[in-house]
Amino acid sequence: MKESELYYRSTRGDAGHIPSAEAMINGMASDGGLFVPSFIPEIGMAFSGLSDMDYKSLACYVIEKFLPDFSAEQIRQCVDNAYDKKFDTGLIAPVVKSGDTFFLELYHGATAAFKDMALSILPHLLTASARKTGLEKEIVILTATSGDTGKAALDSFSDVKGTKIIVFYPKQGVSLIQERQMVTQEGKNTFVCSIEGNFDDAQTGVKKIFNDRKFNELLKEKNLVFSSANSINIGRLIPQIAYYIYAYLQLLRMNEVEEGEDINLVVPTGNFGNILAAYYASLMGLPVQRLICASNENNVLYDFINTGVYDRKRQLKMTMSPSMDILVSSNLERLVYDLCEQDPAVINSLYKDFSEKGVFQITDEMKEKLNDFWAGFATEEQTIEAIRDSFKKNNYLIDTHTAVGYHVYREYREITSDRVKTVIASTASPFKFPRSVIRAISRNDAEYEQDYKNLDEFALLEKLSELTGVEIPWPLRGIGSKKVLHNNFCRVDKMKDFVSDALGI
Repeated sequence: MKESELYYRSTRGDAGHIPSAEAMINGMASDGGLFVPSFIPEIGMAFSGLSDMDYKSLACYVIEKFLPDFSAEQIRQCVDNAYDKKFDTGLIAPVVKSGDTFFLELYHGATAAFKDMALSILPHLLTASARKTGLEKEIVILTATSGDTGKAALDSFSDVKGTKIIVFYPKQGVSLIQERQMVTQEGKNTFVCSIEGNFDDAQTGVKKIFNDRKFNELLKEKNLVFSSANSINIGRLIPQIAYYIYAYLQLLRMNEVEEGEDINLVVPTGNFGNILAAYYASLMGLPVQRLICASNENNVLYDFINTGVYDRKRQLKMTMSPSMDILVSSNLERLVYDLCEQDPAVINSLYKDFSEKGVFQITDEMKEKLNDFWAGFATEEQTIEAIRDSFKKNNYLIDTHTAVGYHVYREYREITSDRVKTVIASTASPFKFPRSVIRAISRNDAEYEQDYKNLDEFALLEKLSELTGVEIPWPLRGIGSKKVLHNNFCRVDKMKDFVSDALGI
């Protein structure tokens, strides 16, 4: 490997220097850390020179910079296979202006959520990585989901040769539509199991299985190897960088910004992956003035950005934005790694505290480096009000997660008086959460109570379309009548047993 060539290493220091293909297959490092690039490459071209690129061309351009062990032809093949007719717009990720705000719509793929943007390409990157490294083992994708990752991963990996996928989700922690999307998934290589607990329990359980060396040795004997579809896998994180740069190119084409003009990015986030991709885009040279981190009532990230203290010792709240119901944000470790000048000893110390005490605190010097971030959160009622405001004022329908971002952005403007052009990451179709959206746009509580409260979410899909004149996205049409194929449930301490049974070991 050339000295100047980008490679990957663990945030905790023990993994050495490995190529991107190996990092993607492994998912997370054997020392429990996350793989990070040895440096962030520059965009390397004027935005005016990129502005004529369609989404696929730009994705190739960005991804190539992070995967130097792949040829341009290999990456182009992966991109072409990913961003095809399963997206209902040729733009793939269009920017829509609503009032004086811009929404980056990331939900036009096969599962109507932003996870499609990266998970559509991950199976192709992983199978190409397996060929490149000479891996002859079957890849077992092991994933925890707070709602959208699960279905997007299941759909993307379904019947992909040389892979199996196992998804765990919290039984009471996803919407009915999110659950139905997962449990109706076809594919002989797909396995789905709900757990007793919340997303953090599921994510912790998955990490324990990843780090169980004895169990991993058993897998090797059976010609199997674990990998991940969560954003802990750099193969999922890197493709997300492209859509922030693409958003800027669209603003240029719309004559909304001039070359080099700063923008703000608002990202509703729970596991910190989506906003980390925006952060990496800014390090590449995207002119970002503020990265605005939007949380729901599980506001650990809000507290961290404002105080430098990360404290998960609180009750997890079940909210109407379930994909953000997370207290342990895995990808934050990658940011903290940058804040401490990429010192694995600091990461090991902080995360030892986190493991043992449920809390860690960064130094004042590290906290100063968070100045490019701004954080806010939305209560449940503020989320409802944000959906109502967007629809009533601008006739623009948003989901509960996007509404969290919209509320936080309005709060940011009020506090700072900042009028820099701002893009909000719109992370899911409003039809994935029809009950909350209908409640928001009903004329009053009495109308909601009388006409909608007693309907299930599948009936509410039709009602929402009737009320707004917006078509139900194709992935959600008729979902209530689809046959349930996965009806599994286990305690957190039995997750490994479920994996063993699914794999027949």
